[in-house]
Amino acid sequence: MPGRTRVVARGDESTSRTRPKNRKAQIAAVAAEAFSERGYHAVGIDDIASAVGVSGPALYRHFPTKYALFVHAVENLSRALLDAADSAHCESDDPRQQLQAVMVAVIGVTLENRRRGGLYRWEGRYLEKVDRENLRLEVVALRLRVSEPLAAVRPELGRADLDLVTAAILSVIGSVTGHRSALPPKQIESLMLSACWSVIDMELPRRASSVVPLQGVNTIPGLERTSKREVLLREAVLLFHERGYHEVSIEEIGAAAGITASSVYRHFPSKADLLAAAFHRVSEQLTVTLGSALAESETPRQAVHTLAELYVAVFFAQSELLAVYFAEVGNLPADAGKELRKIQRRNVEEWAHLCVDARPELTVASARFLVHAALGLVLDVGRVVRFAEAERVAALLSVTLLG
Repeated sequence: MPGRTRVVARGDESTSRTRPKNRKAQIAAVAAEAFSERGYHAVGIDDIASAVGVSGPALYRHFPTKYALFVHAVENLSRALLDAADSAHCESDDPRQQLQAVMVAVIGVTLENRRRGGLYRWEGRYLEKVDRENLRLEVVALRLRVSEPLAAVRPELGRADLDLVTAAILSVIGSVTGHRSALPPKQIESLMLSACWSVIDMELPRRASSVVPLQGVNTIPGLERTSKREVLLREAVLLFHERGYHEVSIEEIGAAAGITASSVYRHFPSKADLLAAAFHRVSEQLTVTLGSALAESETPRQAVHTLAELYVAVFFAQSELLAVYFAEVGNLPADAGKELRKIQRRNVEEWAHLCVDARPELTVASARFLVHAALGLVLDVGRVVRFAEAERVAALLSVTLLG
């Protein structure tokens, strides 16, 4: 039976095989990776059990439900980040060295859990209220571990600016969990630290005296809103953002658009096709934004600054679409996902080459990491400033790419 000691006879020898003492940790690690890459709803207990090499009933000895396993995996990861920050050791009184020690520790844990980071960044939305609040408190605690030495490094920054820069630092570090670009760990650490210090040391543009947050996806630019297809896409994006792809039905999307579920199928064969259409929309806008930046610029550095401004302006105006783009990639159908990932890689590659043109000391491989960091920063920091302060966020994006 699973879990019991089993004796295998080979000639005159008997080899005892026992259940590993760290089986619970193995299950949690495999589950975290699966939830991160495919999403909470797409992963079943049998999938996890099979990957670990146990039966479903054997897994239930450690975790009574899939949700309990999910909570355990999220808490393990958030606690590992917080423990790393707490254990960061620096004998110097220099606040820059103290901040460096915290960042190195957090980068280390992030790289160790690179394939599980989506669990912490995106799938936490599926936590129940109490567990979601516990995660929020741990995120707040992690931010404090960064902002305390940061305040000593930049004593002139007010609380709002400290929050902004802290969010940018953690976003840059966390960005490595959102892609599979390859470099040696020490090189990744060096790149992330350099980008973080560029953010820390930059002179933030002055905050506007009156800032009105943008309200997200009120329109999807480029097409007439009277198009029923566009109305469906807009409403689907809003619902996917609010509740998550798996929690939304075709009937609900149709009702939000003012039509029946059967009418939805005249425009999109399935809910998955709606999601794929949203991804195509972002990819198209990334391509157009890059083309516009190049057309308006005379030098690579100017093009990067222009690209940053255009990207922030476009996606701050439709923040829900950007959030869906980052959070729901694991829910794309296989064929569409393969095609869209090619488009994503092509867009990143074009940004990376522009970065190298502006900073010849970079390799394209290194630039890819900076591009991913900059793109993710817009969403992460945008949430902190409620998708206002576009000029300041664009400046953060630029300095992440240009140093």
